[in-house]
Amino acid sequence: MSQAPVPLLQNRLDIHDRKQFEIKLEYQPSGADDETRYLVETYIFLPASLNIDAETYPRADFYADIHNYVRFKTPVMTLAELVSVDGSPLTRLEAGLRTGLTSESELVYQSKLLSCIFRGALRRFAHSVDERCEAMVRAGDASCAQLEVDVRAARDGARRVLARFREWARSANHCRLQEKTRASIRLVDEYMSLTVEQFFRKSVADMDALPRSGIYIELRKEMMEEVLREEQYRKDHQLRSVLSPTGDNEEYMHRCGLLKKFCMNILFLSARRASRRQSWEEVLFALAAGVAMTFATAVAFWAQVRFTQASLNFFLIMVVGYMMKDRIKEGMRRIFSQVAARHLYDRTARIVDPVTGRGLGTCEEKVDYGSAVKVPEAVAALRSRDDFITVLQGELAETVIRYQKQVVLDVELLPRTERGLSGITDIIRLNVERFLRDMDEPEYALEYVDLEDFSVGRVRGAKSYQVDLAFRFIVQEAGQERVSLQLVRLVLDRNGIKRMLRLGPSEQPPQPEPIRSAA
Repeated sequence: MSQAPVPLLQNRLDIHDRKQFEIKLEYQPSGADDETRYLVETYIFLPASLNIDAETYPRADFYADIHNYVRFKTPVMTLAELVSVDGSPLTRLEAGLRTGLTSESELVYQSKLLSCIFRGALRRFAHSVDERCEAMVRAGDASCAQLEVDVRAARDGARRVLARFREWARSANHCRLQEKTRASIRLVDEYMSLTVEQFFRKSVADMDALPRSGIYIELRKEMMEEVLREEQYRKDHQLRSVLSPTGDNEEYMHRCGLLKKFCMNILFLSARRASRRQSWEEVLFALAAGVAMTFATAVAFWAQVRFTQASLNFFLIMVVGYMMKDRIKEGMRRIFSQVAARHLYDRTARIVDPVTGRGLGTCEEKVDYGSAVKVPEAVAALRSRDDFITVLQGELAETVIRYQKQVVLDVELLPRTERGLSGITDIIRLNVERFLRDMDEPEYALEYVDLEDFSVGRVRGAKSYQVDLAFRFIVQEAGQERVSLQLVRLVLDRNGIKRMLRLGPSEQPPQPEPIRSAA
């Protein structure tokens, strides 16, 4: 049975923590064209009371609040495929040990890749458990046959992968490996152990609303047995990544973070900045200086013909000519700067694979404020689904910030796997701390009158602000343009993000139109 085609662009919008909003984009070219172009437009609608505009929140500050991570998409394999498919990292490690032809750096690379794919498989399992439990609770359905199959397949599959990898690691220890290589393998082993703990524990937590009897208890016990088995394994090997029910688990969190960075760094790409806009601006500014100098020179020639060089009139005309030259130059610089801001991106970067050094594509970014932003009708219509917003648009002032990001991928240079082209994951985190600075206190005491004895008391009143984020995702490939829209609302107070509301996606059919410019 053929697999369903993977969407060219997938997105996930979520809260990362109290101060950061996360946009996860997955670019997956189909291979139908040599080049695939992605444009992501983010419109941020801010209440005017937050005092945010181009002067109080300049471009440099906005970009400082954007944290960007670009990496290859994690290859997709099931737990069963990890132990059976010839192209899996585990089978490659075992083959390399038998032949002795694999370098130590390749052993470390394949070990890290195994941990990434292993984590992806367990993450998909945990996500499916969460969705299945929610569906069962909504429908009041007590049938758990598929849940039982999924849990036991994940348990047995994770057990087999860990057993095979640890057997390989013990055999590798008998080889003459450098201590750094041995340490790297031990860290990968620890990370995979923690991965089992993390996602099995999460799955048990997601089953909280299900009955606490029968097969549901058995499934919980089986997953927690795996969690305890891995915890004991780490204790036996004197590893400090063990969760404490009474401590603050600072070292546990620190170690988990470092292990994740260590194992996943093989997937991360580098973005090499280029000053494309600055180069064009320098050309335009030179042109402005040339126009101003032309005017000043023409005035000087005219004055020489009209007056003697030793006269007061000649002196005054030269001074005025210099003043006009200076103003013409500065005026044209401002005009050209506005033109550049309207038509050129602020930042340009090459996406480079740090292992091979090959450029995989380009990334361009741009931010606009206020009157320079023209909100598309489709985005305005998406917001108008809310009656409150419909009434208040135009009645109350708000600031609009548009952040554009255009990514162009060279399909020919992307690596290929057994499942096709390897896509790229782009993670953008927006720090909202600047939005909070001018907010009021998050809580007030409101007067409340008891109707029985008319006594006056106090009730809690929470003060919050609502910030809408509208997204327009555009993909151009093989002469077609696909457009989709999404709208979320962040509810914030002075302490940060309280919650996120999903207000509605919208998708438009493919259109054979070129992608719009940055303007």
